[in-house]
Amino acid sequence: MSALHAVAILGAGVVAGGINAVVGSGTLFTFPVLLAFGYTPVTANVSNTIGLVPGSAAGAIGYRRELEGQRARTLRLAVASLSGGVVGGVLLLTLPASAFKAIVPGFIVVALVLIVFQPQIGRALAARRAPGHHREHAGPLATVGVFASGIYGGYFGAAQGIMLLAILGLALDDDLQRINALKVVLAGLVNFVAGLIFVFAAHVAWLPALLIAVGSIIGGILGARGGRRLPATALRAVIVAVGIFAIVRLLG
Repeated sequence: MSALHAVAILGAGVVAGGINAVVGSGTLFTFPVLLAFGYTPVTANVSNTIGLVPGSAAGAIGYRRELEGQRARTLRLAVASLSGGVVGGVLLLTLPASAFKAIVPGFIVVALVLIVFQPQIGRALAARRAPGHHREHAGPLATVGVFASGIYGGYFGAAQGIMLLAILGLALDDDLQRINALKVVLAGLVNFVAGLIFVFAAHVAWLPALLIAVGSIIGGILGARGGRRLPATALRAVIVAVGIFAIVRLLG
């Protein structure tokens, strides 16, 4: 690996860590970069998943104030996220690589649609929340949704955070920042359990994973502190551009 490639992967990790803390689609930055440097789709996804775990932990620490008082709901939903992550990780390793290459472009399209329509989703969620009223616990349907998002996250993961924000925002009457903090924890748990499976059962490109890990920690800290000031429109435009690049790369 050249020094330029290493710097690019590290930088992508910083961006991904920050975006995961604020929005939840950092994979759309790191995954295409690994593809561009010649890693196969499955190896790129495995290495990326492992690399982003420390960034999720850093983001969760940064949101520790928003997580106060959410212990009970976090523990309940964590079981659904972890279970889904195991299923998704196993699917990634058991389905043929050709299936991943065929399925992932569709996942990215879904992720990009969610990102493009994120403002509308946010307004719809805000309209559902009554001032001063908090629904503390997610119901069975929302728990199933968190489980399904865990499967998706364990298999690929791009925009898993946005999916979780939509599910949790519909299920819980709470401040969006608190919901976002919960999202960071749940998505991080999915990456952790899937990454744990990959460490023992998949081919990992360890140097890129390490570079992404270091970058994602930096990004997670910065994202949790000041990422809300990023211009949302420009951020979505960049993510869409990178996502389109990933689709072209996979279909090429």
